[in-house]
Amino acid sequence: QVQLVESGGGLVQAGGSLRLSCAASGRTFSSYVMAWFRQVPGKEREFVAAISRSGGTIYYADSVKGRFTISRDNAKNTGFLQMKSLKPEDTAVYSCAARDDLRVGIYPGEYKYWGQGTQVTVSS
Repeated sequence: QVQLVESGGGLVQAGGSLRLSCAASGRTFSSYVMAWFRQVPGKEREFVAAISRSGGTIYYADSVKGRFTISRDNAKNTGFLQMKSLKPEDTAVYSCAARDDLRVGIYPGEYKYWGQGTQVTVSS
């Protein structure tokens, strides 16, 4: 199995940028599809972006397309979410997730392994 730890969250003004990292340990990171989800209290977890094991297939939620970029460095066992042009509605706890499968999923139930999450707050 794999353990995931997010970092890089914080408080930023609208229009600003943040880069989230997801450090993986345990089994070889390149064996896992990786995704980012976010959640606001009282709401369901929302898909943000996902990337295949090699990085060749990437999906984004429409709400972040063109502003967020998902990537991974398998040699460093780390995944990333670069966020630009942040909006107040991007405020949430962001979590990375991993699944031991070839297919890139966009639903939380498809992912077995989760980090603890990192808070992103965008002020207006």
